[in-house]
Amino acid sequence: MFQLLLVIIYLAFISLGLPDSLLGSAWPVMYQEFSVPVSYVGAVSMIIAVATIISSLQGDRMTKMLGTGKVTAISVLMTAVALFGFSISHSYVELCLWAVPYGLGAGCIDASLNNYVALHYASRHMSWLHCMWGIGVSFSPHIMGYALTSGQGWNMGYRYISILQMILTVILIFSLPLWKKQGAGSTEQVDKKAKIQSLSLRQILRIPGAKEVMITFFCYCALEQTAGLWASSYLVIRWGVSTETAARFASLFFIGITIGRAFSGFLTMKLNDTQMIRLGQGVILLGVVLLLLPLGGKSALVGLIIIGLGCAPIYPSIIHSTPEHFGADRSQAMIGVQMAFAYVGICIMPPIFGVIANHISFSLLPVYLLVILALMIVMHEKMLPMIENNKKGMINGQ
Repeated sequence: MFQLLLVIIYLAFISLGLPDSLLGSAWPVMYQEFSVPVSYVGAVSMIIAVATIISSLQGDRMTKMLGTGKVTAISVLMTAVALFGFSISHSYVELCLWAVPYGLGAGCIDASLNNYVALHYASRHMSWLHCMWGIGVSFSPHIMGYALTSGQGWNMGYRYISILQMILTVILIFSLPLWKKQGAGSTEQVDKKAKIQSLSLRQILRIPGAKEVMITFFCYCALEQTAGLWASSYLVIRWGVSTETAARFASLFFIGITIGRAFSGFLTMKLNDTQMIRLGQGVILLGVVLLLLPLGGKSALVGLIIIGLGCAPIYPSIIHSTPEHFGADRSQAMIGVQMAFAYVGICIMPPIFGVIANHISFSLLPVYLLVILALMIVMHEKMLPMIENNKKGMINGQ
């Protein structure tokens, strides 16, 4: 039963990734149909992100009220309905309205499901599950591409993904009894501990190391999103790489993250979460150095792929280490706030670099990434002794 549930969670992680790349794939057609400027996609993305942040912050309360299984099923259903809403939208305003349930569904499932896996499964599964997310992100543009090239329109691309989400919702509803019947007794004890009480944001911020891990997560997601968003433009403008080659290597950045997470799952059998995070940071540093060196476009292309590989273990390892660092009773609240900080980083930092590139120079991308990486490393290393001291204090207090 426990292994069957794991399979369902793997499917849920694929479904998490499916909608994430749809808007970017379809927008070149959508904005013309809606007769709006191409830049208006930013507002839709912002609405989704804000709704996701709100939902992530409520993840602790909702999970303790309903349980992870029900939260996951409801969230996938909300996403499916929102995607169907996108498919029947005939105006930009309708699109913005449907973006609200889209974001609300995404945030709650992300926080709840990540916490469940962190509590109940080994670190390797966290890496492999986030690899499944990468597969979902990579797969959905192909579905949208099929809908567009076959003359069905972008609406059917959204509808296909909505149908897949509906099917998964049915599977999740039938799987609800499995979430209560884990094979290991220890997981039942963890579940009881995790239901003590919901924590407010103020209470969470008072926990030793909480602010540091949130800034670490903010920096990681800011770095990943900035590199992914601006990599292609950087290669073209800074090094004169052809647009086709730049686009191909920019996609390899995300493929590098996906493949890296597949391999990270095996590395976690030898290395703990802290070591995996440090390893990822070191690899990112190597990639950024290759971007900084004046060795031409080839060095920059290789550096970009290496940054993607370095990103691979960090996100899953931070999430998986949360129950160990902050306790099972606090992990759901902590992960929810971490997710919220992640989306804040995604919303704020890439546009800031866009302003820098527009007014100063695109060549500053490696420097920008290096500053974010440095802050990430400092915050993570500052957090570790605080957590150890807190654990010792709790032991001595007992």
